[in-house]
Amino acid sequence: MNNEAVISEEYRRMQQELHKNPGYGVASLKFAPLVGKMIQGLRIATVADYGAGKQNLLRGLNEMNVSDFTYYPYDPAFPEYGEPHEAELVCCIDVLEHIEPELLENVLQDLGKITKKFGFFSVHTGPAIKVLTDGRNAHLIQEPSSWWLKRLTDYFEIQQLQTLSDGSGFWVLTRPKRR
Repeated sequence: MNNEAVISEEYRRMQQELHKNPGYGVASLKFAPLVGKMIQGLRIATVADYGAGKQNLLRGLNEMNVSDFTYYPYDPAFPEYGEPHEAELVCCIDVLEHIEPELLENVLQDLGKITKKFGFFSVHTGPAIKVLTDGRNAHLIQEPSSWWLKRLTDYFEIQQLQTLSDGSGFWVLTRPKRR
């Protein structure tokens, strides 16, 4: 595995298998109204969906008639999407907790490189209902928000933090740190 890898080949196959489940990767639908408000309020022209899965964020935004932006999906389980694309708003919704722990730093660096103006990241902090084909919980990283914030602030300035109403995690609106 190279130093820039964001996923191992074995884990990519497990993710492709999980994505066959229609109930997997639907969290972005509940965040679409909030993202739509951000797109409109911040006058965003480009959106990158990092860990796009089946592109449910785009579906949710289209259902709300929010469509005046260019959408760039990226997901290593869907190689047809291509490489991550720079955008004014980078969304990474319920993805980070699924990252292989030893590759989290690479993913955060990747997000930092493509975020032009804002990042919207949601993180679930507890166990998932779903399990991987090898029996592990689908949330490979189960840590509190304080643990996540230490990592996120290496690359981003936190503009807003909101704990989810059910206590299952949080979301942040960030701006990239320029090095």
